[in-house]
Amino acid sequence: MPTEPNASPRGTDAARSVRFEAQVVPYLDAAHNLAHWLARNPADAQDVVQEAMLRALRYFDSFHGGDVRVWLLAIVRNTFYTLRSRAPHDALHDELDDVKHPLVDDGPSPETLTLLAVDVGALQAALEKLPPPLREVLVLRELEECSYKEIAAITEQKIGTVMSRLARARERLRDELTCRPKEVRRHDVR
Repeated sequence: MPTEPNASPRGTDAARSVRFEAQVVPYLDAAHNLAHWLARNPADAQDVVQEAMLRALRYFDSFHGGDVRVWLLAIVRNTFYTLRSRAPHDALHDELDDVKHPLVDDGPSPETLTLLAVDVGALQAALEKLPPPLREVLVLRELEECSYKEIAAITEQKIGTVMSRLARARERLRDELTCRPKEVRRHDVR
């Protein structure tokens, strides 16, 4: 049966588009959530997601199975850092100091503190104060519910690095949530 020379490219583009929409688009909210917490600016987050989706579509043929969500979130993360590298130097590039952020955790977890009626505004404000590498792993683990292995794949880090960053992020978040202004402490009735 002979094939028409003009029929092949259209058919493959349409099938590719359908597969992309079925496999990748359902994770658009997760992509936007990660971009939002990385960029901390709605307009920048939209730019990151738009560029990441274009890259995902462009390289969709190179995706050969595995977890589409992890693949897409890795693209979002890499897109953010690529776009950010073109911007002026800011706190994003500051190194993490292991002396300032030891791996000691002797108090309640951020999840426990949150369940003890920490309001959403305070939690968001505390999360925004974290350095980007710490905020990134915390968002991926707690908000996107990625496993350590998935986070390691997304961030291109070793699992041990992911675990230590997550511990530091939880500690810093706990410190931010439990830190109260001096006026409040002075007038606090217990």
